[in-house]
Amino acid sequence: MYYIGIDLGGTNIAAGIVDEKGKILLKKSVPTCAEKGGEYIVKAMSELVMDLIKTFEISFDDVKSIGIGSPGTIDKKNGKVLYANNIDFNDMPVRAKMIEYFGREIDIYIDNDANCAAWAEFVAGAAKGVQDAIMITLGTGVGGGIIVNGKLYSGFNYCGGELGHVVIEKNGVPCNCGRVGCWESYSSATALIRMTREKAEENKDSLMWEYYNEKGAWSGRTAFLAADKGDKAAKEVVDTYIDYLACGIVNMINIFQPEIFVIGGGVANEGENLFAPLREKAKSQVYGGNSGVAHTKIVGAETGNDAGIIGAALLDE
Repeated sequence: MYYIGIDLGGTNIAAGIVDEKGKILLKKSVPTCAEKGGEYIVKAMSELVMDLIKTFEISFDDVKSIGIGSPGTIDKKNGKVLYANNIDFNDMPVRAKMIEYFGREIDIYIDNDANCAAWAEFVAGAAKGVQDAIMITLGTGVGGGIIVNGKLYSGFNYCGGELGHVVIEKNGVPCNCGRVGCWESYSSATALIRMTREKAEENKDSLMWEYYNEKGAWSGRTAFLAADKGDKAAKEVVDTYIDYLACGIVNMINIFQPEIFVIGGGVANEGENLFAPLREKAKSQVYGGNSGVAHTKIVGAETGNDAGIIGAALLDE
């Protein structure tokens, strides 16, 4: 049997046929065209499923289930998107509409896209084989997924796991969620870029300007690249960023004590330049850090850009 996973993004809808081990056998994508509304998006996802089945030369009966990772707050039980701030998908009965399109019953699961990424790491990535894990993705924001006793945790109202919106700096930087000082405002790639630009503007002789001029834009790599060459201002940016990242991670570890803490997203591609100091800072702060208590392992994600498809494909009740 095969599984189909759909990763619904603001720009593209990616989908793939996946085997039981989480291997993608065929992948395709189409533009989301979010401006056309939720009904169009559901139709586009359904057509993409049919295209995959046709191209892979299997029948609908060979597909065990379809999973969807969507932005927003998801009613998993009823297969609905309750709220999505970037896509006109509010109160959208996705499962019912897709079954109507297919003209037949099939198991369709839907969850938040960050939860799907965490699930991918749990079933086929860095957290495979453990029962308690947390994953964050450092991108435009800080997406999060929590797995407790082998199950995704989403709270009684499906809003659980919004890890990026815990406050780590009272009266800090305003966040898009309406609060101030959110972890997301200090540890996302967006936040890193903001810190980089601000520090470079204070230090006109910084190497960060060289990388900026080379690329024509600030990026999450700018400060790391300059710091690696010994640039003092860039090193301050990197150290401050890792301090904030460690603060939020320690908070999560102290609450949940997961066996594995997985970090994905573009910033995680810095590898040990990020992870080595991050682990040291976390170890020095986490509850029981100097005792004989077993500690959470902080690791990089393994499923990469395919996490949304893999996690969605292998969703279950």
